[in-house]
Amino acid sequence: MEQRYSIVTLGTADLARARKFYEECLGWRPFMTEGMTAYDMGGIAFGLFAHDALADDADLPHSPVTEGSYHGFAIAYNARSEQEVDEILAHIADKGTTYGAKVLKEAHKAFWGGYSAYFADPDGHAWEVAYNPYWPVSDDGKLGLPEPEAG
Repeated sequence: MEQRYSIVTLGTADLARARKFYEECLGWRPFMTEGMTAYDMGGIAFGLFAHDALADDADLPHSPVTEGSYHGFAIAYNARSEQEVDEILAHIADKGTTYGAKVLKEAHKAFWGGYSAYFADPDGHAWEVAYNPYWPVSDDGKLGLPEPEAG
């Protein structure tokens, strides 16, 4: 298997509410809305799918979506500056609460040398918003990563 992924799909308890957050609050535009809502993330797709339907699709038992619970992962958005991190967090604090989103952790200098904050989308999925001076973001949104280790 190649070292890549193509789609990240989040299960949502309320697809309409989740879409409103991502589209109205964050300004994203879907390319697909039939059954699953999908957004182009620069060559990778980000999807929203009904929580129980996603469990069914994977033959997994249904589990409740519990607000404030840890989901076992975080999605990260790398910003181009500390100022951009602050602007995004301020936007979530100001507008995101209308859609059920909330700030989880205020922006701060991170132990790894960057600047980081967290917010939760309406289903409680954690999003890190971080400025990483070691992984610059190009004008087209691609991350400048170091070469893979030999091995």
